[in-house]
Amino acid sequence: MDKVGFDAVLVLSFGGPDGPGDVVPFLQNVLRGRPLAPGRAEQIAEHYMHFGGHSPINEHNRALVQALSIQLAERGTPRTVYWGNRHWHPLLADTVSQMGRDGIRRAAVFVTSAYSSYSSCRQYLEDIEAARRAVGPKAPELVKLRPFFNHPGFIEPLADGVAAALRQAGPAAPVLMSAHSIPTAMAGSSRYQLQLQETARLVAEAASIPGDAWSLVFQSRSGSPAQPWLGPDVVEAINAFPASTGSVVVAPIGFVSDHMEVVYDLDIQAAEAAAARGIEMVRSATPGADPRFVDMVCTLIDELHQPARTLPRALGSMGPAPSPCPARCCQ
Repeated sequence: MDKVGFDAVLVLSFGGPDGPGDVVPFLQNVLRGRPLAPGRAEQIAEHYMHFGGHSPINEHNRALVQALSIQLAERGTPRTVYWGNRHWHPLLADTVSQMGRDGIRRAAVFVTSAYSSYSSCRQYLEDIEAARRAVGPKAPELVKLRPFFNHPGFIEPLADGVAAALRQAGPAAPVLMSAHSIPTAMAGSSRYQLQLQETARLVAEAASIPGDAWSLVFQSRSGSPAQPWLGPDVVEAINAFPASTGSVVVAPIGFVSDHMEVVYDLDIQAAEAAAARGIEMVRSATPGADPRFVDMVCTLIDELHQPARTLPRALGSMGPAPSPCPARCCQ
């Protein structure tokens, strides 16, 4: 084990299908026990089939694992970087089992979600513990790194992406900062919405966007129509613009890479809504494997076990989230 107390890193993500035959079993894993509107499961399956049953999240995770391995080696703290998913292969329990066979004793866990809520944070903690129980005594200790919604390594790539989109759309284009919607009850028991508002403000500030030129919107609602979810929806926001708007920028600040919710819900559905009103929609880039984002993961590891040498980095007034991520940090 090296000087900062970890002998491996685990990148933990949501997962996604790699081909048409994966779509149905993947969605069965995702939707098990969840109340959905009638026909919603079939609708989601069609989104994946539009892309040949393949999710772009897999390439992004592979690129992140590779870039992180290189960055850690260059910093003089080489570690094996593993990858596990909640809902599709490589499944988390399988990865943890492999880590145990490899003799890994303690690993830092980077979850590809920047925010605090049950579905974006605490559910991952539950899945980590479930995987460790399934593996048994040989399972390594797994320490989840903190949420990073206001870390400069996350904000700066997002802001650069928005600035590039505005160069294409025109400097006067309004900016919609978009994130995955969650039930309002879940939002009420977490800091999810507050953190998103802070991320949006920081991105706008870094990209020199006036306060009246951007707004926070939501997307990808999947729950029962009777259950209140965060809004406004991105399509509703686009439809509220006059046709004379000309162009609009949509910035997926709720995502670290191009998930299906980005390439379908925004690049297709939101773009079609804009086109129907004669408005050009320009979507800004996600961080992906941007070197600043990869470096951020390394600094999150460093700050956890070298607190005297590593000052936690955070922009704005909310400060860094607790590190390590505590078991009851969100509901």
